[in-house]
Amino acid sequence: MNALRSWIARRLLLGVLQTAAVVLLVFGLTEALPGDAAVAFAGDQPDPQRIAAVREAMGLDRPAHERLTDWVVGLLHGDFGTSLTSGRPVAGFLADGFGPTLLLATLTVLVLVPVSVGLGVLAARHEGRLTDRLISSATLGVYAVPEFALGVLLVSVLALRLGWLPPTAVGYGTDLLAHPAALVLPVLVLLARPVCSLARLVRAGMIDALAAPWTAHARRYGIPGARIRYGHALPNALAPATQQLARTIDWLLCGVIVVEALYVIPGLGTVLMNAVADRDIPVVQGLAVVFGVATVLLNLGADLVTHRLAPRSGAAA
Repeated sequence: MNALRSWIARRLLLGVLQTAAVVLLVFGLTEALPGDAAVAFAGDQPDPQRIAAVREAMGLDRPAHERLTDWVVGLLHGDFGTSLTSGRPVAGFLADGFGPTLLLATLTVLVLVPVSVGLGVLAARHEGRLTDRLISSATLGVYAVPEFALGVLLVSVLALRLGWLPPTAVGYGTDLLAHPAALVLPVLVLLARPVCSLARLVRAGMIDALAAPWTAHARRYGIPGARIRYGHALPNALAPATQQLARTIDWLLCGVIVVEALYVIPGLGTVLMNAVADRDIPVVQGLAVVFGVATVLLNLGADLVTHRLAPRSGAAA
């Protein structure tokens, strides 16, 4: 128990250090961006006095370390700053985009886990046979298709040619649950590659677990095959897949920019694209910090779950 507590404490401390590194990295990278935000906001052919006034209003005339200190103190109090273009709190932009992105990610994960685990177990049970070859070939083929290309293909066939689904979410606003048909195509695109990678990991883990000496020993003792597969082999197979699932959820929260742009969904990806186009640095910084902290927390949670499923591998990590 003491060893477990020590391991959890080390992981938590590492998470804190990673979060601090993310904050410093985000500030440093935005500081290193080319060009002058004050010049961009001062308008076409601005005079030096106008540029100086804008720099003072934006706080760019202050030393970088002072701005970093104020920004970090604000983050600790939940204040992400104020948008340069609209004057709104950055937290308001995050709140507006968080709902649609979280909805897409949640629906994708709810479908992803049972489908990928089921395909992986099915392929492992029929290792080397037709079912296994079909699943392996399909997962390899689908994984090779980029999200944007798959999204365009689905829109062309299911929306424009057959008319089964709406091609975009235009006109639905942020209440996408009231229009579930608009979510089908984005969720399918988001599911495609993660299902392939997770299913192949589960398959490999199940094959290794079912071939382990303790599995043969359990069979000799007359333990039913279903109990061996799902009570013993599957938890061991899910340990490496848990890490991949954490990376997948992180990608769903932070990497849906292409999907949201393709289907015109007003999520965090769209907010980020608009902020970059407008050079709205506080909004970009706020989104980058949220994405970075989400990555740290998800990987920390995956470490804890992996330790629970396979304590020896977790302790060794």
